[in-house]
Amino acid sequence: MAHTIALLGLGFWGQCLAQLFRESGHQVQGWSRRLGGHPGDCLPGADLLVSAVSMAALPRLAPQLSHLIPQGLPLISCSKGIAVDTLLTPLGLWGRFCPQARGLVLSGPNLSAELQQGLPAATVLSSSHTALAMELQHELSHQRLRIYRNDDPQGTELAGALKNTMVIAAGVCDGLGLGSNAKASLLCRGLSEMGVVLKALGGQQQTLYGLAGLGDLLATANSPLSRNYRFGLELGRGQTPEAAEACCKGTVEGIPTTHAVVALARRHGFSVPIAQQVLQLLEQGTRPADSVASLMERDLQPEDRFAMG
Repeated sequence: MAHTIALLGLGFWGQCLAQLFRESGHQVQGWSRRLGGHPGDCLPGADLLVSAVSMAALPRLAPQLSHLIPQGLPLISCSKGIAVDTLLTPLGLWGRFCPQARGLVLSGPNLSAELQQGLPAATVLSSSHTALAMELQHELSHQRLRIYRNDDPQGTELAGALKNTMVIAAGVCDGLGLGSNAKASLLCRGLSEMGVVLKALGGQQQTLYGLAGLGDLLATANSPLSRNYRFGLELGRGQTPEAAEACCKGTVEGIPTTHAVVALARRHGFSVPIAQQVLQLLEQGTRPADSVASLMERDLQPEDRFAMG
């Protein structure tokens, strides 16, 4: 079935999705802040809404559409992050302002530059609306983008957001030239730390090891195409956070996410030592080498101390 898709956000990922949707025979009605106009202008006639805006834009955008989205309209959120002020995920924000929509999440190791070059990828579509997710899984899949599905939108969003903090840490590791052993150790502990947050906030364990968790972490923790990785790399090379962000020429979602993760840890009482060290770097409270030393000097523990389960 061909859909008429209202697509919010025409950045790199939004443009990539628009291209894939059109190649699959769907009609796309796009809106972006750069083009101007009201975001609701793309809604008439649409039977599917896809949001690919940055996390920072959502608190302003969602209220604008609260009375314009029809009852039951499927809404796929492709944003990654956690709002610093409300500590809500993207779908949580949509649910607050537009509860009449049927929410889904699309997340995974999807570097838009590779997809636009014709390279293949996989992603996961997550929703508690199982029948809807199954229907859209088949209708939106593309020969270059294979869609899987799960029923854990909370865990899928958290995994996609949290990996950005770990990717910043991986970039710092490479910027310091610490080698493969240190980076592998960091990513293993980072994945375990992500699991702590998922468990505390209601995510499912299998989501951590799926496309939105481990898959996305593997793709971005080594790729110069990832702005979070490039940001961490520049931090490790001695740049200030402001200068490092300027090198990335776009939104570094891991910056506000790190603030939000540490705030969530304080609220719920769980431990996120890697995120705390990244936050120290963002606030220039420590040097990259000192952050690594602080992690290495922590009390020795069993390996499964922070694992889910």
